[in-house]
Amino acid sequence: MFALLAQEPTVVVLCGSTRFMEEMVEANARETAAGRIVLAPGCDLKTPHSLWADPAAVEALKPRLDALHRAKIRAADEVLVVGDYIGDSTRAEIKYARQLGKTIRFTHPEVEETAK
Repeated sequence: MFALLAQEPTVVVLCGSTRFMEEMVEANARETAAGRIVLAPGCDLKTPHSLWADPAAVEALKPRLDALHRAKIRAADEVLVVGDYIGDSTRAEIKYARQLGKTIRFTHPEVEETAK
């Protein structure tokens, strides 16, 4: 009934600005359909939510989310950078992934040069 996988699936982590959350949802669907396990940002601090409605809560949450995302990068086999813009945070994540020897792919390969 269900086919067993011949090998463990690749784990991919999505990186990029949360301004690209819709594109991340699309990338997550495509990567999952391709048979990959997807790790993604779980909180979008740009979208209102009671967990980070208070500015002090954001200040406390942001470093924890950054550390959690670095842990996702360590756990992943590869990184997929989503979006056509690479800011400082994403650039730092890419640098970290490169230091760990992770394979890095881009949804918009033309921005790869700006990731260095």
